[in-house]
Amino acid sequence: MKKPDPVEQALDRLAALKHEAAGSAVVAELKAFFRNRSNLVVARAAKVASHLRATELIPDLVAAFDRLMQNPAKLDKGCAATTEIVSALHELDYAEPEIYLHGIHHVQMEGSFGPPVDAAAKLRAISALALARTAYPAALDEVVSLLVDEWPEARVGAVRALAVNGGEAGALLLKLKILLGESEPDVLAECFSGLLTAAPEKSVRLVAGFVDSEDLAVAEAALLALGSSRLPDAFDVLKARWERTAAGPLRKTLLVAIAMVRSDAAVEFLLALLAECSPATAKDVLAALALFRDNEKVRSRVESVVARRNEKGVSEFFGQEF
Repeated sequence: MKKPDPVEQALDRLAALKHEAAGSAVVAELKAFFRNRSNLVVARAAKVASHLRATELIPDLVAAFDRLMQNPAKLDKGCAATTEIVSALHELDYAEPEIYLHGIHHVQMEGSFGPPVDAAAKLRAISALALARTAYPAALDEVVSLLVDEWPEARVGAVRALAVNGGEAGALLLKLKILLGESEPDVLAECFSGLLTAAPEKSVRLVAGFVDSEDLAVAEAALLALGSSRLPDAFDVLKARWERTAAGPLRKTLLVAIAMVRSDAAVEFLLALLAECSPATAKDVLAALALFRDNEKVRSRVESVVARRNEKGVSEFFGQEF
């Protein structure tokens, strides 16, 4: 009979602990798991501690981080545990900067099927978010340095930190980052969203300048950022974009972005479009309006428009989406 794998057993137990109340017995078990030799077990224990909001485990999280960082390449492959520990400390509002400073500077190159990869990029990203929330006087200096990190995932963390906790200076830095250019669409998308969050009234025009970009990934990022901002001015930009290039390759994305604004004006626009557009476009409009499937009022109005169209394909698609 095959001997039970202790790591799998520990992971199974942690999965069960996640659904229990954070009493003294659960806390005692988690303390032991933080000393486990497997970094995967420590990572799962950190995630459970965060989920249970077990602030009494903060010293154990700190101790586990310090232990693993003594020889991270050997003790924490993939930075699995240290990343989850920093994430848990961030979620538990731990405000001492030392761990986050260690994390934001940590680089851990590991082998892959291609060139070596930096397993610590996500750790740096989360450390930036957490550090920006502390009272550390040079926090923004540290975060800004991460804006030019080689690894996109780390840059995304810096952008989020500046958007949420950078204040007016952070917004200006994000604007500069956009204007100077960013090669990675995911990072640029985060810049768009972050700037619209940090300085909404001032940023719509800047982001709107990218909705017609020849780089479809950039244009898509700008459209979705505008939609998720839910700003009235953003809807005006998206509506104008539709009127210019309704048949363009980003038609579906544009319709979803309009629906994401979730304003009465956006809903009315989509309903009017649904009533008069071609069957093919109608399906794309319905896919966008499906964001409102749990809104009985909007759903009823969509159903009425579909009924008036009386087209089998459109009606069937409505049934699938709603």
